[in-house]
Amino acid sequence: MTKQELSAPDAFQLYGAEASDWLMKRSQIISTIAVVLVVGGLIAALVQYFSNRSEEAAAKQLGQALESLERPVVEGVQLQPAAGELPPFKSEQERNETTVTELTKFRTDHKGTEAALTAALPLGKAQYRLGKYDDAVATFGEYTKDAPKSSPLLTAAYEGQGYAHEAKGQLDQALESFKQMSKAETSGEFMQGMGQYHQARILAAQGKKDEAAQLLADLKASQGNAAAGRLATERLAVLAAQGVKVPEPTPAATQKTDAG
Repeated sequence: MTKQELSAPDAFQLYGAEASDWLMKRSQIISTIAVVLVVGGLIAALVQYFSNRSEEAAAKQLGQALESLERPVVEGVQLQPAAGELPPFKSEQERNETTVTELTKFRTDHKGTEAALTAALPLGKAQYRLGKYDDAVATFGEYTKDAPKSSPLLTAAYEGQGYAHEAKGQLDQALESFKQMSKAETSGEFMQGMGQYHQARILAAQGKKDEAAQLLADLKASQGNAAAGRLATERLAVLAAQGVKVPEPTPAATQKTDAG
């Protein structure tokens, strides 16, 4: 640590000064509240206030980090970046390695914040692309464990986890991840039906082609105009070419009962 860093105010000093300023500006309100609140309640309110400030700062830093990591990849050409800009990545591998390094540090520095939890998704994706499948499974697993069940990003986390299991040859675990993905899907979202499509893929890879065909037929019937429905149609054609009988879709009422 440098002499300049040692002389700089630490986080406790900065937050202390900010707290004093906050209290001075709101002294009349605080005086009124103090009449009806116990000391513990006021402390809890202050903790919540500064917690929100920490969340805002972490979210801002995550946005800046992701923006930096999204700069282009230019291979075989040495480009001079504009003033104040970072140079492009030399390869996809360099981008992914940088992503893993920076987001791992970010999540450590901001542990416990929503931003750190959200950063698990691009981190897991980069780990997967680098072939670090165990790390990817663990990272996506942290998100699925800690994120609210209402999070719209759960589908992406379960999908990433399923892909990583699949790459490791762990088809049973991949199937389970894709089942959880289906449960996390919400009506009208872009990825609706993709969990079911992935389940069919895995079942076919396990040799359970009749089961796969049934899932695909159901998906084609229920999501015919969506991306998952179109993919199901293509996959059904492949199975049919392999001699698998394409079944009739399960009646809608039965599908709804099974999904519940």
